[in-house]
Amino acid sequence: MAQNSRFLRTSGVHASIEKDPWHENAFVLSIDNAEQSHVNLAEPGEVFYEYLRRIANAVDQLKEPGEPLTALHLGAGALTLARYVQATRPGSVQHAVELERELLDFVLEQLPMPAGTNLTSHVGDAREALAGLPAGLLFDVVILDIFSGPDAPAHLACADFYREAAALLAPEGILAVNVGDEPGFTLVASQSKALQEAMTSVAAYGTSMLFSRRYPGNIILLGRNGSWPQGWAQALVAAGPHPATVLTGVELDELTG
Repeated sequence: MAQNSRFLRTSGVHASIEKDPWHENAFVLSIDNAEQSHVNLAEPGEVFYEYLRRIANAVDQLKEPGEPLTALHLGAGALTLARYVQATRPGSVQHAVELERELLDFVLEQLPMPAGTNLTSHVGDAREALAGLPAGLLFDVVILDIFSGPDAPAHLACADFYREAAALLAPEGILAVNVGDEPGFTLVASQSKALQEAMTSVAAYGTSMLFSRRYPGNIILLGRNGSWPQGWAQALVAAGPHPATVLTGVELDELTG
């Protein structure tokens, strides 16, 4: 596949999809010349980016291997995790919300979803789109992958939005929020606190060195309306990528300040 690009009218930048020179059948989506997503069409069960692998690990804990689930993706990107869910849990019902209409069309044209995927796409703001989802549908996992740096959208980076998203969860479901942040982790701290206000149980999951706050990187925040299952944090740490840390309770309170 030759390089292809598409202008995104909402943000005023270009998106491109290029072949990964190091991995056969893999492609990289870049937005405004910054790598955003990686997709292996031949092996969608492989997740290359570290932070997405961690979200996939959390999804793996939700049900028995291979059992279908319901998933909501807020921020579609190249639909890497939607492909992962389909590959590992055929028959899953998924919805994806993307603000950029051109991006969603571009990705689906250039990197088609696997045959048999049950994915409904929605174009619009992540918060506004919640009201347009099928009535009564509850999700085993809601994934928010929109934040990048300290300038997160205020209407999404708040406890009220997290409460609205949490209301869509099945009883054992989780809300997974990818937070990319700069050294100091002010956004990670503020979003951890907001999630704690909205949900009963909250955890922060990431590469161990990031919790020193001296480096930029991505932390996955996980929220649940009930308590965590026994051994759940240990299973996430064991799943890697290594070294990994999961903070809950008092340790997480120290992160939020």
